[in-house]
Amino acid sequence: MPLRSGFSLGRKKIFLLIPVVVAIALIVIQPISNSLGLNISEDAFRLILLMLIIVMVALLSERVERVRSLRKLNEELSEQAEKLADANDELEAFAYSVSHDLRVPLRAIDGFSRIMVEDYEDELDEEGIRLLNIIRDNTKKMGQLIDDILLLSRAARQDMNSTKIDMKSLAQSVYNDFSNQTENRNINLTIDELPATYGDRALIYQVYTNLIGNAIKFTSKKDPAEIIVGYEDKKGEYVFFVSDNGAGFNMKYINKLFGLFQRLHSPEEFEGTGVGLTIVQRIVKRHDGKVWGEGEVDNGATIYFSLPKNKPKK
Repeated sequence: MPLRSGFSLGRKKIFLLIPVVVAIALIVIQPISNSLGLNISEDAFRLILLMLIIVMVALLSERVERVRSLRKLNEELSEQAEKLADANDELEAFAYSVSHDLRVPLRAIDGFSRIMVEDYEDELDEEGIRLLNIIRDNTKKMGQLIDDILLLSRAARQDMNSTKIDMKSLAQSVYNDFSNQTENRNINLTIDELPATYGDRALIYQVYTNLIGNAIKFTSKKDPAEIIVGYEDKKGEYVFFVSDNGAGFNMKYINKLFGLFQRLHSPEEFEGTGVGLTIVQRIVKRHDGKVWGEGEVDNGATIYFSLPKNKPKK
């Protein structure tokens, strides 16, 4: 498409230059036309010159009109982009508000169902207790989904405070936060000597929380589990990664990996809401970085994210 546009633009310039060149040629040739045997009269010369001027003016007018149309389209596009950004902000605010308000009744449902199980256990039969436990399990899942949606909203709305981050210390701190999930497991964790880089510490903490949390979750059926937190030094950026030898995924579905509410494993295999990697992507994009992944079924996955080496100007 750009090649066609370039060719079209070049062709228009040629069409515009033709009458100019012909006019210049006539001006040069007219004084010596008699000696060349062309015999162009003064009136014919003026008529041809006038026609060429008219053609040039027409072509120039057409180009001016096109520039005006293009400018108008750009202005309309800017207005539409602004409206879209406003609508997106309103949608984010709505999702945040609704998610926040849903937590209160959800806590009530969970609390009262827990009281019924604990205080009325002797009066309920086995089926009644089973149904109440299903209610509690589902409120727990819905609570996790609401928490993830709120995190996603914060990832887009939260003001960024860029500072230099000790990435190795940060990754280790995140892993330690999962001690209740790792204390009885055989996990070999390797954290490379990660370079310090710039970013919002709270947001990058969330990135590692989601990636390391996923690595712990998806290696739950491996013994030993292998988790590596490393990096690659690239031109102008660092590429950090979290790799594991867990369940992995089929690369055929790579396009769904970072999609909102998209899951590559069933809820029966692994719990989750399908929001975590979308949060990672949103945060990394706000840092002018990129995120991608690779994996193989039953042979683990690696999620990469890049961060610029230099401190952002904004």
